[in-house]
Amino acid sequence: MTTANNLGIWMDHASAHLTDFSSDPMETTTIESNFTHQVKQESLSKRESLMHQKEQHQQAEYYNELGDVIKEYDSVVLFGPTSAKVELFNLLRKDFLFSKIQIDIKLADKMTETQQQAFVRDYFAH
Repeated sequence: MTTANNLGIWMDHASAHLTDFSSDPMETTTIESNFTHQVKQESLSKRESLMHQKEQHQQAEYYNELGDVIKEYDSVVLFGPTSAKVELFNLLRKDFLFSKIQIDIKLADKMTETQQQAFVRDYFAH
């Protein structure tokens, strides 16, 4: 019998904290979005439409990077305080490569790494 690969991702639009439930001890890694406050200010000073284009492009890169990691798992829970988790979920559901991966969404507040790991542990234990 094989063990399921499970991943929890606490995320917002700026960063994602990936907790691998399959490893013992659990490990958390971080992926940062390239669309920082500084980039936003620089883009706004040029043109607002340029800022929106840059934001969409960099947000797509961020979600693609997360998708590349998610492909390696059987079950994933996306959680966090913003709509970023729903945006990522909707993108993944449109791609057949993710059709066999169980992906759930849960609302969660800002959390420490320890709280995130406890959330992931509790989620996959049930």
